[in-house]
Amino acid sequence: MKSTKNIIAVTILALLWSCSYSFTGSSVPAHLRTISIPIVKDKSGFGEPNISSDFTNNLTQQFIDDNSLQVVNSTNSDAILSVAIISFQERTEVISGENEKATERKITINVQAIYKDLVMKKTIFDKKFSNYATFDATRNSIENRQDAIQRAIESVNLDLLLAVVADW
Repeated sequence: MKSTKNIIAVTILALLWSCSYSFTGSSVPAHLRTISIPIVKDKSGFGEPNISSDFTNNLTQQFIDDNSLQVVNSTNSDAILSVAIISFQERTEVISGENEKATERKITINVQAIYKDLVMKKTIFDKKFSNYATFDATRNSIENRQDAIQRAIESVNLDLLLAVVADW
């Protein structure tokens, strides 16, 4: 009797686990094999040079590296991911010392992304993503700032990639 209860319990747990797994999903639907990524638009008004091309190149490379979807031009794609930078913020995070100088600054990038399934002719998501990076403002702040911008771009793009390939 005890072993029967154990078998039933294990079976129920296995069924529950398989159901929850199927709801979360972890891969792109089989009908989607390709994606196009148009040039990211900079609507932030911040005027950061090259952010649009840096963002587009990094996002495209992340999809190429992931290899879940093949990146192609828009006329041949099964899906399209359109991204616009809606805000770029830079602010002081830490002030210290007698002169109250900024010692750490934060770059935050907010984007609006629209992901469409062109095969089924439907929008999969239209939502905002945001991420940031900090940098030491006390040394070679121009170089540190550029590095922080790149890290913020990479973080937002990783969020976008995961939303496309894993949020099913």
